[in-house]
Amino acid sequence: MNEIGARAVAEARLWLGTPYLHQASVRGAGADCLGLLRGVWRALYGGEPEPVPAYSADWSEPSGQEALWAAAQRHLRPLPGLLVQAPGEVLLFRMRAGSVAKHLGIVSATGAQARFVHAYSGHGVVESPLAAPWARRIVARFAFPERA
Repeated sequence: MNEIGARAVAEARLWLGTPYLHQASVRGAGADCLGLLRGVWRALYGGEPEPVPAYSADWSEPSGQEALWAAAQRHLRPLPGLLVQAPGEVLLFRMRAGSVAKHLGIVSATGAQARFVHAYSGHGVVESPLAAPWARRIVARFAFPERA
């Protein structure tokens, strides 16, 4: 695991137990999946890379635009393939076939006990097994940049 990945995992784990709150990004008070990623980014680099516009829970599903994917490509380093390789990777998920990708998580462990940290509606920020139901929804992998 590289240094930035290790720092990302350590920071993400500090958010465990934060309640789920749409559009929020405050450790211990509330976060959604993007809010968790924004909080980890702030811990790694200082400020956020761009202002986040208001977004609905369905993201850009009505328009079909991959807004979250496009933002990830602007600020994170795309990784080839869909096979999780290292802690600290950012995963982008498509929750249903044919819908836009609208969920994010940070890999916290790999191998037979692969896990990821994410903010999930009804659960808050949790560390979940990266079992088949989640793994088959991965549509892209990213790494945090060495510097913002």
